[in-house]
Amino acid sequence: MNKNIFLNPEELMENVVGVTSWLNKKIQENGGDPERETLNIVSTKDGKSFCVDEDGEYWRAYIFIEGASTYDLVQNKEDFYQSAVAFGHFQGLLADYPAETLHETIVNFHNTVDRFAKFKKAVEEDACSRAKDVQEEINFVLEREKLAHILCDMQSEKKIPLRVTHNDTKLNNIMIDDETRKAICVIDLDTVMPGLAVNDFGDSIRFGASTGEEDERDLSKVSCSMELFDLYTKGFIEGCNGSLTKEELDMLPIGAMTMTYECGMRFLTDYLEGDHYFKVHREGHNLDRCRTQFKLVKDMEEKLEQMNEIVNKYR
Repeated sequence: MNKNIFLNPEELMENVVGVTSWLNKKIQENGGDPERETLNIVSTKDGKSFCVDEDGEYWRAYIFIEGASTYDLVQNKEDFYQSAVAFGHFQGLLADYPAETLHETIVNFHNTVDRFAKFKKAVEEDACSRAKDVQEEINFVLEREKLAHILCDMQSEKKIPLRVTHNDTKLNNIMIDDETRKAICVIDLDTVMPGLAVNDFGDSIRFGASTGEEDERDLSKVSCSMELFDLYTKGFIEGCNGSLTKEELDMLPIGAMTMTYECGMRFLTDYLEGDHYFKVHREGHNLDRCRTQFKLVKDMEEKLEQMNEIVNKYR
């Protein structure tokens, strides 16, 4: 386990044990196969979920899932749909799990209000004297401060519930059966913590429904595909199996917009601070990344009515 990112591995493993035990029980109740449909921890000889070696490094093991694979890239639209069903099913199975009992493995990970405050601080300090060259991008963030508050405020006012969230809803965190090509298991539970279901949905749309690469320089290639948004929305809502509230369904498009805005803001913050968090491979790499995210936000703003219609079609 990476102690540089996850500062408290013991708490991380408490989360994983709690969630996988719950999933195992639910899958058995539903007549499924818990050995293939959830991760299963291999305990140490003294019954722990992890061990610490002589160098202070933390290790854990899971039972290998036979006859299934992960994919880094969407090979066809069915894969994207299957990932939506899987992450929705994950939400459905954990709908009544007491999310407030989970530890925050990365504090304030999707607290967009906190991310906005850190962004403003980076602009004010301007440690690398880069702010003068990115005023358009800075203004884009500042003009949309309200977006940073919508979901955080709704959660604090208990208008949308705290859920168990995955927080890394990429295709390669889904095991797909080699024969049926159906998604069978959600993996990489290190970032499982309390959060909002709409954010898990939103982050999937952010990178999965984009027509361009995350660091695409030609912004004319970047938009939010309504075909892919429709496909993922259908699968996610089906997978959730009625567990989402009316307010959560209403906020799915805003979740996509918020996660994209937050990610772009994080890229821009890192650029202003000297590119110390995200790995960069060229000059201005984080700036290119932030611009693709902001192009997506703008596109989503223009398509919001269409996105709402798609959600209403499947609710």
